[in-house]
Amino acid sequence: MSDPYETTGAHLDRLLGRALNSYDLPDRLVERLGTALAHSSSLYTTHHSPAAGLWRETHRHTYLLADGGAVSLWELVYRLEGDRAVRHEVFTGKAEAHLAVARLFGEPVSASAAEVPDDLASMAAEEASAAQDAAALSALFTAPGPAERQRDYAVDDSADHARRVLRRAENADRPGEELARRLRTAYAHQITQAFGGRPGLAGGRDTGFSLYEHAFLLLDGSELSLWEVEHTATPDGRHMCEVYGSEAAARGAMELRARVR
Repeated sequence: MSDPYETTGAHLDRLLGRALNSYDLPDRLVERLGTALAHSSSLYTTHHSPAAGLWRETHRHTYLLADGGAVSLWELVYRLEGDRAVRHEVFTGKAEAHLAVARLFGEPVSASAAEVPDDLASMAAEEASAAQDAAALSALFTAPGPAERQRDYAVDDSADHARRVLRRAENADRPGEELARRLRTAYAHQITQAFGGRPGLAGGRDTGFSLYEHAFLLLDGSELSLWEVEHTATPDGRHMCEVYGSEAAARGAMELRARVR
């Protein structure tokens, strides 16, 4: 998981320092990256095969440059069969990363991935695809609004995590089968505490409330959240868990429980 307080320069140095093939990057590209003002990293693909001892992930690192442009680097992180060490390689384009996967894991290469353009053409293509990220990266210099949240997903057994969250929900109006079906395709998630405190009395007793957002990344690229309310506003003071499909519904339930006398 990346360090949210890491500077862009430190992030770039760390990326190039761990890559086995960083010396293959064009000098002009490295010079431009030296002017990077902000960065954003995201998981692009992941493949785990514990039985075969194989593991790999592809990450896209996008940098906002001082000239207003944006450049992406594609990092392949992998472990080969019988190899305990995790290795890193970095590429200027997605096609080159695909070719590296084929080279390392013996997988077939698609026709589009087999045609790797020259350095200048590759840089131009990647800049075009990364341009759409420039506006989003610019937002790093402004304070986020109250409704905005930074995502730092962890690739884990996220579908099972979603199933367990839904299973422990005790409220009758919890999310239904349609949402549960979509969450079966979750492959990464993040848990964030959105509230924690003792906002009121219920039945003459002091009660505690906590609100958690379980944000999930699905295979189709979409994001989906479950909002979990944990509280002790029950007749006997026992701990209770409720799950909702929206933050508004979860906060409404908390307010209602806190008002009960």
